[in-house]
Amino acid sequence: MTSTYNNEIKLGEVTYRLSATTDSEESLTLDLLGSLDSGEVIADGRLRLPVEGGATIGKLLSRVLGAHTRLRSRPNRHANANQPWTESLDADLRTAWLAESDDNAAKRIRTLADDMQRSPTAIRARLPRVGCDPDIPGRELSEVAAALLGGKSGTTQGKT
Repeated sequence: MTSTYNNEIKLGEVTYRLSATTDSEESLTLDLLGSLDSGEVIADGRLRLPVEGGATIGKLLSRVLGAHTRLRSRPNRHANANQPWTESLDADLRTAWLAESDDNAAKRIRTLADDMQRSPTAIRARLPRVGCDPDIPGRELSEVAAALLGGKSGTTQGKT
């Protein structure tokens, strides 16, 4: 016995039609059609699967499409995220941190993050590597702190 379920939704200028048809006790066919008001088809596809897998596949599709939507809608807040640090960028960061500042550390880190288009976490993590104390703006990292943080001390900065 054949049975069909149809549903339609309009999102913006696109109307999506989905039909689920069982043509036997064993097979379920999903047909998707997306068309503009003008009739132009912009999405179509067919998926055939076992009837008993329909609910599970529906949940899987929901998860995958939901994750995809979240990834696409998440703005990249930091243009230089995941870009390598160069010697020039390290020097700029060090100079900016050691410059006179009345800011507290968190505020100074946020300002540098905005200026360098990186996350505050990336700036804070990089400061010890360039010989700066990430807790006190304007201060170089001591040799003891450098050993603890895995960075360079201010006194060894620039030496090879």
